[in-house]
Amino acid sequence: MNRPNMLIVAASLALVNVAAIAASATAPVAPATALVATNPFAKLSTLPFHYPAFDKIKDEHFLPAYAAGMSDHLREVDTIANNRKAPTFDNTVVALERSGQLLTRVATTFSALQGANTNDTLDAIDREMSPKLAAHNDAVFLNAKLYQRVKTLYDKRAKLGLDAESKHLLERYHKDFVRAGARLSAEDKEKLKAFNSEIATMQTTFTQNVLKETNASALIVDTRAELAGMSDAAIDAAAADAKTRGHDGKFAVALINTSGQPPLAVLTNRAVRERLMSASLQRGSRGGEFDNRAVVVKLAKLRADRAALLGYPNFAAYSLEDQTAKDTGAVNKLLSELAKPAVTNARKEAEDIQKVIDLEKGGFKVGAADWAFYTDKVRAQRFNFDANQLKPYFELDNVLVNGVFFAAEKLYGLTFKERKDLPVYHADVRVYDVFDANGKQLAIFLADMYARSNKQGGAWMNEYVSQSGLMGTRSVVANHLNIPKPPAGEPTLLTVDEVKTTFHEFGHALHGMFSNVKYPRFSGTNVPRDFVEYPSQVNEMWMIAPEVLANYAKHYKTGEAMPKELLDKVIASKKFNQGFLTTEYLAASLVDQRWHQLSAAQVPSDVLGFEAAALKEAGVDFAPVPPRYRTTYFSHSFSGGYSAGYYAYLWSEKLDADTVEWFKENGGLQRKNGDHFRKTLLSRGGTADALDLFRNFRGREPKIEPLLNRRGLNAN
Repeated sequence: MNRPNMLIVAASLALVNVAAIAASATAPVAPATALVATNPFAKLSTLPFHYPAFDKIKDEHFLPAYAAGMSDHLREVDTIANNRKAPTFDNTVVALERSGQLLTRVATTFSALQGANTNDTLDAIDREMSPKLAAHNDAVFLNAKLYQRVKTLYDKRAKLGLDAESKHLLERYHKDFVRAGARLSAEDKEKLKAFNSEIATMQTTFTQNVLKETNASALIVDTRAELAGMSDAAIDAAAADAKTRGHDGKFAVALINTSGQPPLAVLTNRAVRERLMSASLQRGSRGGEFDNRAVVVKLAKLRADRAALLGYPNFAAYSLEDQTAKDTGAVNKLLSELAKPAVTNARKEAEDIQKVIDLEKGGFKVGAADWAFYTDKVRAQRFNFDANQLKPYFELDNVLVNGVFFAAEKLYGLTFKERKDLPVYHADVRVYDVFDANGKQLAIFLADMYARSNKQGGAWMNEYVSQSGLMGTRSVVANHLNIPKPPAGEPTLLTVDEVKTTFHEFGHALHGMFSNVKYPRFSGTNVPRDFVEYPSQVNEMWMIAPEVLANYAKHYKTGEAMPKELLDKVIASKKFNQGFLTTEYLAASLVDQRWHQLSAAQVPSDVLGFEAAALKEAGVDFAPVPPRYRTTYFSHSFSGGYSAGYYAYLWSEKLDADTVEWFKENGGLQRKNGDHFRKTLLSRGGTADALDLFRNFRGREPKIEPLLNRRGLNAN
């Protein structure tokens, strides 16, 4: 997942990514006079590429830096808006691009730390700043004089002699202002401000509730025997976790953010599996201080009301207008067309699982708690291998350095050098200099791979500094995963999904590092949400490329390469369990759309009842396959970043699957192919229409057949 750097907007408001406006650049337009010099945000970091001085940044620095940053930014905006000279592209649009640099520095760093390494103080700052930043955003984009200057330029854009990127920037700014409410009456602007403030507050509440509820919902068991099937090291870790939670002598199985939980694949005790599945599915709806049901209702109504004020029938219509999908009809069509074949395949897979259960005289019908455990047995029967056979060949350092980095070297000519001299916010974070094929340093890359109780769930990429020719900046990019950290001295062995995620997130990192644009507004991953996942999904293809796999898939003890017959089985099983995977994803995507295609008057009070009805109506209410995320812990949807946009992964995968075919047709892992992908698409950021970039790369419109074939859905 790409996690937007949220400077002065909540991502769900779909306003301009103001983190991109400034992008941590050169000295501020106006000095940070209100900020004491000892505050590390008062001036640019002197570290390479303006890398954050994590060793100097303390919690108490954020609030004063935010206050000074907002003050400086508003003063800069006021100067632009009240310029007595006639508006020009340079004195209005470029000036806006250069504004807000102090605010960018503090907000990008705070957002990253609050997601990856939070504490009670940072959470409190987040709650305090969310409505203030929303109000600040309104002060910029509801400034009538500022909008009039942008509109004056927009109306005569064809006569300004602008280059293509500059013309696109002007059009983008005008669209941002309009979508932010610049055309509303004074009275309606006040209503909009109230909505924006409340939405920002509720999104923050939802996000913090999810993390706290996930931590509070860990499964506690009494005996080691109940965790049979888990490795000794994992059980030891569960004992240590329980002790830290105040349950000395017991065992704690921590949860991750998805509905499915990794231990379900190995736990032999069905009663424990069912308890674990139940704990996962009930998150956010159990009552108590972290219950998210009322938050969901309030947030859905606020978003719908805000969309109506801006002239849209619902929030999804507002959100999708700014994506490549364009409207709800296109998204609904995609999801509905795939729902029936996906569930049909899932039911066939359930029948295969039931046969194994019956042969073992289990005496029960397959349920959600059983799927992962028995799917591995079906896989073992059908392909004669157990997924656990792979883990010894997927040691984290080998995967990252000899797999992910190696593929980037072969495809793009990149090289990586780890450095220990730069400060980090947690001891587990690793830092690398990234060098281009010509030997010149391209970027700095941070790898934060391990799960922590104070770290948001899932996996994501963010940027501390974005590339910009205007600002003279290059990328500082980070990847964050949630891989369970083994006990000291034990190797970190990854599942296939974790290997895939490592390659995926680095695809986002490449998108950021390869950015070669003038304006920070267009840097790196500042592209439509339903396009941003596309390059990262493409990068997943290299995890099983023979040349790459041979370089990293080596037994952590012996160093022996993964046997070819095992690799052949992995490749042969690629379409295995796709019914389940597609159905759980579609179910979540459909729930996301149903919530956001409601008017405020249609928003129900019964959250779980509405979810169940939506799944049934869409034909994906198959109990053994629950949604990948249920409403009450669906952070993609209700925390902001992918609101009305969870479909984006599937939308992007259509482009991804077609692109994978292009690489195969043109010889695969070769520099000429990587250079073409980089030049025509990865380096272009948001400088042109996203689908035009795809057409420039591929030479034609995207086709859906490669996606259907990949997921095994074309036969139904």
